[in-house]
Amino acid sequence: MGMKYFEPKKGRIEIIPMIDIMFFLLVFFMMITLHMIPSQGVSSDLPKSSTASTLKHPNVVIDVDPQGTIHVAGKLLSPKQLSDLLMAKGDPSHTVVTIAGAGTTDLQNIMAVMDACRTAGVVHIGIAATRAHS
Repeated sequence: MGMKYFEPKKGRIEIIPMIDIMFFLLVFFMMITLHMIPSQGVSSDLPKSSTASTLKHPNVVIDVDPQGTIHVAGKLLSPKQLSDLLMAKGDPSHTVVTIAGAGTTDLQNIMAVMDACRTAGVVHIGIAATRAHS
């Protein structure tokens, strides 16, 4: 009975780590794509500001059209319904709200939305604007 000390071994390609990496990449790109999808809203011509800065990603985007109509995620709401919606979302003090009003929206309509947010207990309120090029 002869022993072969130098028996050539076949090389093996392990595909399990490669499958793990492919699943990781798939999940990574899916999560990035979800953040790239714009939220529903009403198209508006945002006011311009030379000092606009980037805000934290909002939990709620509130659209206010020139007539003062309030839209959240495609739903038409009154200020009272907006307050109720914000209170139902959990802890309002940690909710980040961005108000997107058209450039021709009356300031009183924006203030009514801000009052509804503050009535609900929201303290992080931003107003959407586009950066004006100087």
